[in-house]
Amino acid sequence: MTNATIYDVAAKAGVSISTVSLALNAPRRVKPATLNRVLAAMDELRFVPKSDAVTRARRGVGRIGVIAPFSTYPSFARRLNGVFQATREQSCEVVVYDQESAATATLGSIPLTRRLDGLIVMSVPFGDEIADRLIEQQVPTVLVELERIGFSTVTIDDVAGGRMAAELLLAKGHTRFAFLGEEQHQAHPHVLQSSARLAGFREGLRVRGVELSDAHIRRVDHTVDAARAAAAELIELTDRPTAIFAHDDVLAAAVVQVARGHGLAIPEELAIVGFDDSEIAEHLGLTSVRQPLEESGEVATETLLAEMSNPGRTQQHISLKLSVVERDTT
Repeated sequence: MTNATIYDVAAKAGVSISTVSLALNAPRRVKPATLNRVLAAMDELRFVPKSDAVTRARRGVGRIGVIAPFSTYPSFARRLNGVFQATREQSCEVVVYDQESAATATLGSIPLTRRLDGLIVMSVPFGDEIADRLIEQQVPTVLVELERIGFSTVTIDDVAGGRMAAELLLAKGHTRFAFLGEEQHQAHPHVLQSSARLAGFREGLRVRGVELSDAHIRRVDHTVDAARAAAAELIELTDRPTAIFAHDDVLAAAVVQVARGHGLAIPEELAIVGFDDSEIAEHLGLTSVRQPLEESGEVATETLLAEMSNPGRTQQHISLKLSVVERDTT
């Protein structure tokens, strides 16, 4: 069907006109099941709503959407700074969606509303239906810390990062190790990254003939309280580890706090390595595997702008380099 109207969509989805309007303009206010029904009807009818995209094009202004769990993971604020840096000299508006649940609802409707000319998705997973919609509607999209066929990506090698932590701690003479990562209760990219970093850490130790015992691995929700409790369990083990590698600097900071509370000398009695090289790491003097956070935001934005100006451009898959920043905790 061509030239479908909002009335056709409402009839097809079995909802009111106002619900269709709400799905287009404020999707987070629509129940997920209803939103999915409306979006499916739009897809089937090939409904294309009126857009202000033409007006923006005449002004020479593009609008980029950035979807990421900024409020949950502080590292994403630095990535966002990279986005702003890359658009500073460009005629672009940047729209930020910073709550994962709301962002997911928005992500589903973006290709249909046409309110964005390009999209950067940072670590917010989405299904095949949304992916197909983005591709079909030709919305230029770049993924950060996500990989999916059909999209340009900016990633790091988490396994290599884990190996780097192991190599550093082995070089310091440690023989008893532990790992603190994220709980695996859903297939979220951060959980997958945690598992990849653990795999690399184990691999780096195994090369030197050291096995990481399951008893020395803790996975927790990404909260300071949960990390403190897990760190205390590891530190109070009879065969207490002399070195702990944490999935990120937030979890590593909790280990530092608990170790000091137990009167352990850092790094003489316990060495600690985090991941990200965030402001937390610099403040605490924490050794950390550095990933270029601002650079990832800049590279993703530059890649997106190139795709926006050249829709036929070949997809790019960029892996940024990691390094170790050694400080007081090792």
